[in-house]
Amino acid sequence: MIEEAPSPVLTPELRRQMGAAAVTAAKAVNYTNAGTIEFLLDSQDRFYFMEMNTRLQVEHPVTEEVTGLDIVKEQIAVAAGAPLSFAGKELAPRGHAIEFRINAEDPGDNFAPQTGTIEELALPGGPGVRVDTHLYPGYEVPPYYDSLLAKLIVWGETREIALARSRRALAEFQLTGIKSNLPFHRGIIDNAAFLGGEVSTNLLDRVGPAAFVAGNA
Repeated sequence: MIEEAPSPVLTPELRRQMGAAAVTAAKAVNYTNAGTIEFLLDSQDRFYFMEMNTRLQVEHPVTEEVTGLDIVKEQIAVAAGAPLSFAGKELAPRGHAIEFRINAEDPGDNFAPQTGTIEELALPGGPGVRVDTHLYPGYEVPPYYDSLLAKLIVWGETREIALARSRRALAEFQLTGIKSNLPFHRGIIDNAAFLGGEVSTNLLDRVGPAAFVAGNA
């Protein structure tokens, strides 16, 4: 539900190794166009191939924010036979970006899906703050699709600045009518493990989501 770029636990060398492995995998299957290769990293900094998604990922905005690229535009251009606009250039992360997926889920009930009608909606803004959403007051959240309501993407010159802007943006994000995971995001943004980049795939299983909800952290 939260993505960061660049990853706070990757060294430049480890990032280079992962990138090289991803390119090798794509070339092995003659893949052309946008795609995402995912790896899992263990406590010994060893990474393992998990999967490849032959499409854009939900978290592509964090890559856009730190590279200045419009990945959707690049994808369309490649499909039309045009070359990548950055071909031959070395891309290096600029600043730090964090994305929060705002979902129709109740973090107090094991993230159970929620349905209902959006009543009030106030989206945050300001420097480094971006919101991608289809929501509007009166919108009915159905039970048939993904629970994603919006994506809050925050950029800063450093991770600390991005975190500070995230706190403000999450506080300003107002959504009523249904339960969402906004309280979870507001809580985890100050959690010691999250701040230290010490997040594992079983973190919620170990401590429970309620430990991160604002007011319980």
